[in-house]
Amino acid sequence: MYYVYVLKSQKDERLYFGFTSDLKRRMIEHNSGMEKSTKYGVPWTLVYFEAFLSGRDASKREKQLKKYKSAYGFLKQRIRESVNET
Repeated sequence: MYYVYVLKSQKDERLYFGFTSDLKRRMIEHNSGMEKSTKYGVPWTLVYFEAFLSGRDASKREKQLKKYKSAYGFLKQRIRESVNET
């Protein structure tokens, strides 16, 4: 199983999108402060994820969310309460 996930920084409330085959391990890595792209936002909270059987599909979805403002905007609207509650 592969996952596209959204993290929210508890420090500055920014969002981070990623994909992985091991969501639990990836959360530990992000919150360890050892990841270059997320070390300044520690601690991170998982606010959303999507599961895929194909790694290629997960990778495409992650790229879609990062590249296209409309995809990002629609997702942000869908998870508005989750993003605002943490």
